[in-house]
Amino acid sequence: MKHIKFNKAICGVELLLNVLRFQDEPWMQLTKGIQTADFFQVVFIKTAKGNILIDDQEIQLGANSLVFISANQKYKWNVENDSFDATFLIFQEEFLNEFFSDKYFTYRLLYFYQKQYHLGFQCTHDIEPEFLLKLHEMKEELKFPKTDSVHLIRSILYYVLIKLNRIYSAQFGILSAISKDNLAYQFRKLVEEHISTKHRIDDYTELLNISRITLNTAVKKQFNSTASEFIKSRLAYEIKMELLYTNKTIEEISIAFNFPEANHLTRFFKTQTGFTPSQYRLDYQNGSNNI
Repeated sequence: MKHIKFNKAICGVELLLNVLRFQDEPWMQLTKGIQTADFFQVVFIKTAKGNILIDDQEIQLGANSLVFISANQKYKWNVENDSFDATFLIFQEEFLNEFFSDKYFTYRLLYFYQKQYHLGFQCTHDIEPEFLLKLHEMKEELKFPKTDSVHLIRSILYYVLIKLNRIYSAQFGILSAISKDNLAYQFRKLVEEHISTKHRIDDYTELLNISRITLNTAVKKQFNSTASEFIKSRLAYEIKMELLYTNKTIEEISIAFNFPEANHLTRFFKTQTGFTPSQYRLDYQNGSNNI
């Protein structure tokens, strides 16, 4: 599996952000192997033939599509390069955190760090007038920087991400307001960071120094699940990714996720998904639609 790191030298920028039009960047290649990257990607697709696999979601691509890829998320392009015309907005979280006091901003956006809804869709209207002009403005500031360029670029990025959040919420019928309740997003961030080793709600109440009742109230309000359900769902998802994208044995995966024995992982996974880990992996390899 290839892991791509943000490279300022290749991108030709000094900031941890760039705007790249695929057809104008000869070094960019949409390889068909599984990849991860240490940056976020929002892909504005003008034309495309093919699909992209993001984790376990296969998203068909066409004219006027949007795709969202979180940092360190697994993805695989399967497109015809000759017919692919897209603009990539890429940035590391650090670029936002250096400017905004809200360290949970990317966790509040509906299209990053979530597993419930699709991570791409075709827009019902032309995306170019609304966003590509903003991306062009950022690119011009990157190419011809001024002393205040970094502030302007961050403000445009913030604008674009918020506007996309509204479009995404309308597309999937989700409440679009970005909550100011930090507790639920603190919890979400901690789960992302510690899911491989911490599986109990008490692990997170200790980290947050709060009661179970307080945590459950915040999580239920924001994510419509209990904290325990949220943890179990996230853990099952990570195990799925290991089963789909690695050759690790069940024993090796159980060790990686801090289960005392392999049969404990098997029992947990079957309770959550209805499959044993071996059945899940085999069904995927056989192309089953049941997983």
